[in-house]
Amino acid sequence: MRHPVLLTLLLPPLLVVGCTSDPGTPAAGPSSSVSATPSPTAPAIDYTVWQAGRSTPVADPIYPARGTAALDVLHYGLALEWAPTTKTLTGTATLRIRPTRDAAALTLDFMPYQLDGVTLDGATVTGTVAKEKLTVTAPVTADKPVTLVVKYHGRPKATPMPSHRSDVEDLGLTITKEGGLWTMQEPFGAFTWYPANDQPSDEALYDIEVTVPPGWSAIANGTPAAQSGTTFTYRSADPVATYLTTLAVGKYQKLTAKGPRGIPLTYWYRKGTDDKLLPYLKKSPQYIAWLEKRFGPYPFPSGGVVVVDSESGMETQQMITMGRKIDNTKARRDRWGTDLLHEYAHQWFGDSVTPTTWRDLWLNEGWATYAQDLYIQETLHLSDASLDSYLRQADAKLRAKLGPPGKPNPKNFAEGNVYLCPEAMLRELHNALGDKKFFALARAWAQEHRNTQQDRASFIAFVNKQTGRNFTKLINTWLDSKTTPKSTTT
Repeated sequence: MRHPVLLTLLLPPLLVVGCTSDPGTPAAGPSSSVSATPSPTAPAIDYTVWQAGRSTPVADPIYPARGTAALDVLHYGLALEWAPTTKTLTGTATLRIRPTRDAAALTLDFMPYQLDGVTLDGATVTGTVAKEKLTVTAPVTADKPVTLVVKYHGRPKATPMPSHRSDVEDLGLTITKEGGLWTMQEPFGAFTWYPANDQPSDEALYDIEVTVPPGWSAIANGTPAAQSGTTFTYRSADPVATYLTTLAVGKYQKLTAKGPRGIPLTYWYRKGTDDKLLPYLKKSPQYIAWLEKRFGPYPFPSGGVVVVDSESGMETQQMITMGRKIDNTKARRDRWGTDLLHEYAHQWFGDSVTPTTWRDLWLNEGWATYAQDLYIQETLHLSDASLDSYLRQADAKLRAKLGPPGKPNPKNFAEGNVYLCPEAMLRELHNALGDKKFFALARAWAQEHRNTQQDRASFIAFVNKQTGRNFTKLINTWLDSKTTPKSTTT
């Protein structure tokens, strides 16, 4: 997610920016359910085809009400249809699930849509939606995978974001004035459009198909597959955390390009509305090339950007979601471009290498913000001393206001301390190691941990092993201190 504030150096300016029911449909009340009836036994399924979606879920300490460690979703198959005139989303979600423990029921995060049918391994079962949870009453056994199919419909509703950022917006699926859709959902909100284990530690594979009316386009995360009529299909062969999924529907223009090594890129924008942003979309190959030089090959088979009616930007996997309302006045328009580079940096840091819990959001934002500022420093020819001075000043202000980045307040999600303070820590590492060793460390971290979930302990262990030096105290101090640590390198 893009940085929520704009700070400037006292010396040359260094920009730091970023991350009622419908007619003709049954009313979806505060809870809905379907009851169990007998059904024939489903044929055996080979779940090994979704092995790449296997995770080790853990309960999130920051937002414990979201997600569960009791199940591991291996694959989401989402077949969705959007009707702009009635603002109705109709869906069939097929989840391949590995229970992690014996249980009498399955529980997932889900908005109170009207349930049209629920089956488990082909048998109709009882499903109830209440308090943003879908409970499927049927016994499951640890490590014995099951297939859950949920059919539903209703009008999407977003959920509040637990933050005081200047660009705070509700999370999840949002309906536009013209009847389109868009979503950003960090730290949660995927449950506003499909049943989800909505926490970062449970990554899964995805197949998403979305049917829209003629003249409309549907965009989602993953690699675009063949379009059939007005049905758009996307596949993620690399595991994806729920917060990194996206969906947008609108009357879009499509532009394709090639990135480094022929990586296919797709840009979705509104003609007339977004024309002034096209130069920055078209700089995507340049941004990716700059990042590849420092962090290794782009980690996915395709990339792209969809522009939506938001004030923020989000590193949704393989298809970045960028808000057209981010300050893009003529005097500040480069901010939109460097925000886009920030989101591309997240494809390495956050998407490919994902934090195990929201306690370690700094591990995403510190790297992406540092990449962004290094790019700005290079393009504006700013001195190392000015960057060092800026980071220490910004760090001091943010720690005093928000506390240390390693102990985030659940009410202050993705505020400035988890961006600038870990960036200052990475700057200390950079100064201690020098360019060659630091970027070797950064590249190895991103490339050797592709498609995994990591945390503070694993990062410290890796840094110490990679460098042959003990940086444990330095890293822990920068993550936990209430005041800016003394610099040992400048």
